[in-house]
Amino acid sequence: MVKALFFDLFFTLINPEYSADNEYDILNITQSEWEKYAEEDSLYEERALGIIKTEQAIIENLTAKTPFSLTEVQKQEILIRRENRMKNAMRKIDEEILETLNKIKNKGIYMGLISNADIIDCKYWKDSPLSKFFDLAVFSCNVGMMKPDIKIYQYAMEKMNVMPADSMFVGDGGSNELNGAKLAGMRTVFTEFLEKKPQEKRTLLLRDADYRIDRFSQLTECIKKEQSGFFKQG
Repeated sequence: MVKALFFDLFFTLINPEYSADNEYDILNITQSEWEKYAEEDSLYEERALGIIKTEQAIIENLTAKTPFSLTEVQKQEILIRRENRMKNAMRKIDEEILETLNKIKNKGIYMGLISNADIIDCKYWKDSPLSKFFDLAVFSCNVGMMKPDIKIYQYAMEKMNVMPADSMFVGDGGSNELNGAKLAGMRTVFTEFLEKKPQEKRTLLLRDADYRIDRFSQLTECIKKEQSGFFKQG
C-alpha cells in the first residue's frame, strides 16, 4: 500500500535552467566553466549541509574558487541572478507535473519533498505552486543531512509517520538518490521527464529503480501497480 510519495526537487519537479541574465555572464565565461567552480563537490556539500549559512557567504565561497578578482558589486549581481534563476524555476512548473500531483493528492496519498539544497535554492519554495501539494519539505541545508545518506529518508518518513514499505521515492537519480532510497527500504521511481540521461548513466540508475517513467503522468500507473501488489520496471 502506497501511503506516501517522496520527491526529489531539481530535474524531477523543477528545472533551474539558465536564461538571458546568467551568473557566469558576469565573469564572461561559459556555463560549463562556471559550473566547474560553482558545483565543486566540497563547496557544494558545505552549503547543502547548511555549514555555510548566509546567501552572501555562499557567493563569497563560490567566487573564491574562481581565478577572478571580483568587486562587491559584481558579487551582489551574481547573487541576484542566482536568486532570480531559482525563483523562476520554483514558479515555472510544467502543467503535467501539477496535474499529476493534484490527482495523487486527491487519492489521499501524502507527499513529501527530500532535496539536497542550499538556502538560495530553497528560498522561494513557499512561492511555488508545488508547495500546496506537499505535506512535508525536507531541505538538506535545514537538517544537516544529504542524499544518499539513508538518515535523511528515514527522517522524512518519521516526520510523515509512514513506514518504508508504504513509501515511494521519485527522482531523476542525481546524488545517487535512488540507491539511498532503496537502502532506506523505499520503492523507487526513476523519472526522465525533465531530463533525459545518456544511455550509460540510465543503465546504472535503472539498477536502483523499481520503475522508470518518461512522462510524469505515468506516475499514477506506478502507484496503481503498487496498490495492486504488482510491480514491473518500466
